[in-house]
Amino acid sequence: MEEWEGVVGEQVRSTRLAADLDQRTLAGRADVSVGAVKNLEGGKGSSLRTLIRVVRALDRLDWLEALAPPITLSPLRMLAAQRSDPQRPRRASRRRSGD
Repeated sequence: MEEWEGVVGEQVRSTRLAADLDQRTLAGRADVSVGAVKNLEGGKGSSLRTLIRVVRALDRLDWLEALAPPITLSPLRMLAAQRSDPQRPRRASRRRSGD
């Protein structure tokens, strides 16, 4: 897990630098403390709320959308459709000895 915190922190830092922002400015835009930005960038742990605020301030909502893509097809509807499909092969039942 610590490895991923470091990877995310590096991505946030690289994006901040590419946007020509210092940590103080990013913290102000994200409405978080400078220490929170430092912790996030350093991979030292951060809250989900801080991550979301910083990602929004960096205009990188695509990162969040990649984590939770919209559901376009309900798994329950897919299951119901499979059950009601008349062309779906059915399992043959065994005859009981008393039949």
